[in-house]
Amino acid sequence: MVQHIGIVGCSSEGASLCYRTICAEGEGYLGAHGHPEVSMHTASLADYVACLKRGDMQGVADLMLHSAEKLAASGADFLICPDNTIHQAFGHVAPRSPLPWLHIAEVVAEEAAARGFRHLGLAGTAWLVESEVYPEALSARSLTYARPDAEEIVEIDRIIMEELVRGAFKPDAVAYFQKIYERMKAAGCDAVVLGCTEIPLIIDDDNSPLPTLDSTRLLARAALHRACP
Repeated sequence: MVQHIGIVGCSSEGASLCYRTICAEGEGYLGAHGHPEVSMHTASLADYVACLKRGDMQGVADLMLHSAEKLAASGADFLICPDNTIHQAFGHVAPRSPLPWLHIAEVVAEEAAARGFRHLGLAGTAWLVESEVYPEALSARSLTYARPDAEEIVEIDRIIMEELVRGAFKPDAVAYFQKIYERMKAAGCDAVVLGCTEIPLIIDDDNSPLPTLDSTRLLARAALHRACP
């Protein structure tokens, strides 16, 4: 039986890309126009940002669990969250969740290991790249990583929070990410984690100096694989 996917959304652009990927690639499992049943619930991004700014991971978890309860009531069989940053609260979420989850960083780390990558550049919000969300998942598979430097972290965060989450995709932002990835490549990285679910809207394998690990689409594909026997 095909399972019902529940999406715990945070930012609209990332959640939309994840949803569209599930629907578009569901045909590969279920035939023309086919995809699993999908439900999505999103608390206000402003509420998440307020919790993140004050370092309130329990508050982030409560928002995620509020969505989880609504999705469980709608009949979802399992949950995904196409937002890397709020996975910092996952340790507070998993023990109280009404449904099982796929963890975005674990999905990405599994793909990186399967493709033979060894040393990954990280990119995402300041909250994400300064956290242990990816270091823990990558280290569990004996993979190493490099964070952006302090100045890059600030500017990447600005681009994400002021532009990408609002659907503003600018050539200057693309060029800035490319510059960082060139530096990471020269420093020995063999791939880069697109660790913000909006980054894949402006960067992919066609315009990146490094192979990309698209967290948004990888999570969507992992959900499809689980949902469709």
